[in-house]
Amino acid sequence: MSKILYLCKFYFWISMFTGIIEKTGRIVNIEKDRTNFHFTLEVDFADELSIDQSMAHDGCCLTVVKLDKDKKQYVVTAMEETMLKTNLGTWKVGDEVNLERSMRMDGRFDGHIVQGHVDQTAVCEKVVDENGSWRFYFTYDPEKNNFTVPKGSISVNGVSLTVVDSEKGRFSVAIIPYTYKVTNFHNFKPGSVVNIEFDVFGKYVQRLLEEYFNNREK
Repeated sequence: MSKILYLCKFYFWISMFTGIIEKTGRIVNIEKDRTNFHFTLEVDFADELSIDQSMAHDGCCLTVVKLDKDKKQYVVTAMEETMLKTNLGTWKVGDEVNLERSMRMDGRFDGHIVQGHVDQTAVCEKVVDENGSWRFYFTYDPEKNNFTVPKGSISVNGVSLTVVDSEKGRFSVAIIPYTYKVTNFHNFKPGSVVNIEFDVFGKYVQRLLEEYFNNREK
């Protein structure tokens, strides 16, 4: 129990995002530099950004490396490991990207703890129109030992959501009209690849339980 409490305190200190999307930005340029990719994005709050600032892009934490406040554009760089583990390799000029600046510690915590560390990608299986809301179904590789639970938290492209249906390698989320409009969920269709970050507390509880049972077997 003491380990779990310590981890809770630790992650409240280092957690960076809440999964509440501020705006969608638009990709205006992509430049490859050896194994790195430089993405130029345009968003109306670019003039409020600063160099070295962390920001979640479809749930992936990237650092602002260049700014053009007059054009309301900025540049972030993704290295090879990031490209392999996320959906950034599918990005194209003109695509919409969900954006969230790092959270302030003196404000309300409206979503759930999101680190901006993508665990793996998932594929949109189907979208169901539920007459006023939408149900999105996603599948992911269950061999990577990630999991969901009903009513648990999950981040999809950086959006803090509650799991509705939960199966091994598959889950669904319900999207209200506001979220559908202000995020890039309105672009999703069967086959769309998204970034997934599973609940950090669930991951650490899982690891602690694995260690506990492994030690019991020794």
